[in-house]
Amino acid sequence: MLGALDGVRVLDLSRVLAGPYATMILGDLGADVIKVEAPGGSDDTRFWGPPFQNGMSAYYTAINRNKRSMTVDLKSEKGREAIRRLAGGADVLIHNFKTGTMERWGLGYDDLSRLNPRLIYCSITGFGETGPLAALAGYDYIIQAMSGWMSINGTEETGPLKVGVAVTDVFTGLYAAIAIEAALFAREKTGRGQKIDLALFDCAVSALVNVAANYLLSGAVPKPLGNEHPNIVPYSTYEASDGPIVIAVGNDRQFQALCSLLSDRALGTDPRFQTNAGRVAHRDELNRRLNAEIKQRPRAEWQRLLAEKGIPCGPVQTLDELFSHPQTAAREMTVAMHHPLIGSLKLVASPLKLSDTPVSYRLPPPLPGEHNDEAAKAWEKRPEYEGETTAATDDRIQTNRTERGSIDDEL
Repeated sequence: MLGALDGVRVLDLSRVLAGPYATMILGDLGADVIKVEAPGGSDDTRFWGPPFQNGMSAYYTAINRNKRSMTVDLKSEKGREAIRRLAGGADVLIHNFKTGTMERWGLGYDDLSRLNPRLIYCSITGFGETGPLAALAGYDYIIQAMSGWMSINGTEETGPLKVGVAVTDVFTGLYAAIAIEAALFAREKTGRGQKIDLALFDCAVSALVNVAANYLLSGAVPKPLGNEHPNIVPYSTYEASDGPIVIAVGNDRQFQALCSLLSDRALGTDPRFQTNAGRVAHRDELNRRLNAEIKQRPRAEWQRLLAEKGIPCGPVQTLDELFSHPQTAAREMTVAMHHPLIGSLKLVASPLKLSDTPVSYRLPPPLPGEHNDEAAKAWEKRPEYEGETTAATDDRIQTNRTERGSIDDEL
């Protein structure tokens, strides 16, 4: 069965996490992805470890399946000409070189869109292509610090903490996949590609969602709350008799249901705790009294009791507990692929569940230059746009619009 993006050609000049994560998503959905590196392999994640297995890093395997690998020396004119030829037959090009690098090589959007007006060109940088920080490189850790994320993680005792996963790279990879798919959809209507300017900084700011909205509305700078929620109480981690459990009470009904399970009956009638706003104002006392109750029973018992009352809860699981959990198995969240160096390679599966165009796992994470011989031959420039000028493209786009308009008028 064909994937949703079957026939879409993606030229991936990105490395590390954000770009490769985006192109893996596109590859999972059926796109033909060519990963371009310098001879010998230049994606830093190939060397980030341990753990390694037969020389392959776990980090690299996490985000590079469903891609073919080519090695090209972009510092040579021959290498850059190879990229121009590939871009001529591509639907999408994605890179994460520093601002201005691709332009200096003659591989910027203006250069390549003249060769292929339908090309969707996605640039991923730390701070975007405009603004006073445009020239700076951006690593996830730096972006977490500058975007406010570290200021709201941890507690006043620990000081600022980063999130344990490079979340700003992950956010940006997801936004890149969304933007590319939107541009592909727009191209169906206009016939023209476009440039996407994505910044890790922007994506991290966007992902602050309600925390940013709280500040913009009130002007109050948020403090780190650890596992607490800035707007909802009780919504935190509590210590049961055998370990931590998260209890997330989302409304007054759920709070009263929680109180019905407690020996401290006064909690349910105390006027200070009758509304969420009151509970937020008195969170310290409420959480202290709840902790005294929660620690009297094991997590499994609390899970059963809270589930019967419709109150969201769950134990804090380690990764061995996560990957042995029946829910993880039921959702098929791991996949095994055969790799020429490793043999059976176990990976986290895609979370995308499409009924008619499901994701597929066709290619294991490639070795450097593994597909040099086959990839370029498969990407001959599409004949219907061979040598087409920008003016000719404009004429064709207008014709497409006119035809589409007449159809729309009939509906």
